[in-house]
Amino acid sequence: MNRNDLRRVDMNLLVIFETLMFEKNLTRAGEKLFLGQPAVSASLAKLRDLFDDPLLVRNGRILEPTQRALQILKELQPAMDTISGAVSRAKDFDPSTSRDVFRIGLSDDAEFGLFPPLLKQMREEAQNVVVVVRRVNYLLMSSMLASGEISVGISYTTELPANAKRKKLRDLSVKILRGDSRPGTLTLDDYCERPHALVSFSGDLTGAIDNDLARIGRSRRVVLAVPQFAGLRALLAGTDMLATVPDYAACALIEGSSQLRADDPPFEINLSELSMVWNGVNDNDPAERWLRSKIVQHMAAPSPAQ
Repeated sequence: MNRNDLRRVDMNLLVIFETLMFEKNLTRAGEKLFLGQPAVSASLAKLRDLFDDPLLVRNGRILEPTQRALQILKELQPAMDTISGAVSRAKDFDPSTSRDVFRIGLSDDAEFGLFPPLLKQMREEAQNVVVVVRRVNYLLMSSMLASGEISVGISYTTELPANAKRKKLRDLSVKILRGDSRPGTLTLDDYCERPHALVSFSGDLTGAIDNDLARIGRSRRVVLAVPQFAGLRALLAGTDMLATVPDYAACALIEGSSQLRADDPPFEINLSELSMVWNGVNDNDPAERWLRSKIVQHMAAPSPAQ
């Protein structure tokens, strides 16, 4: 059967077939479908003609499925699930009843500093959804969007797939984290003379801040590179090391801690952007639109540290 032949198939018959296969009784199937027994009997006759098989054979008070009927059900159910899902997604998204799986790509700073309140809000509005977080950066974002490993990503981004869309969430302002007890704020000389810790997903010992320093003829000395922001609280406490981090990550790190404080940078920063990017094929999906609206609500808001 080709696709044009599908126009002759009544989808209602397939729904009735599935119900009959589970109920194995004309009356109970009719009750489930809000149909009278004669209508169900007539539909079964049409199904037998469509599939050229008895499908259900009476055995006492129940109808026993034939082997052909069992095979048809096995093949039809995944297709009917897919069709049902496509139709439901075309309607308004109801977070209170949804069981969708959302696959989000987050840079480490966004996951650490901005994701917790977003997740809290999602759990309050859509307690049955599943959230899968993948670690992304500007090198991985394109391939993970293109492959469908994530539907939306939050990070600093450069090149993206042709069908991807982008929305700026915020400027990547920075704070200088310090765990020492010296009084006063940092001067430029202090900043350049002190040892630095750097969060680097690739293990590099330089970052965008080094370009800002180079523009004014200065440099810093990085003595430690770590892959995640979460460890900085313990690593900096009681030392003279400094760490230059996004303001929202600094806010999360100093919250509830008496060991860390945050200073403004003593030189001009060339701000980059934190962006939300998503696959264009999901642009009009109601569930994905809901997710993106929550991301904007919680990740584009000014940080309390600003």
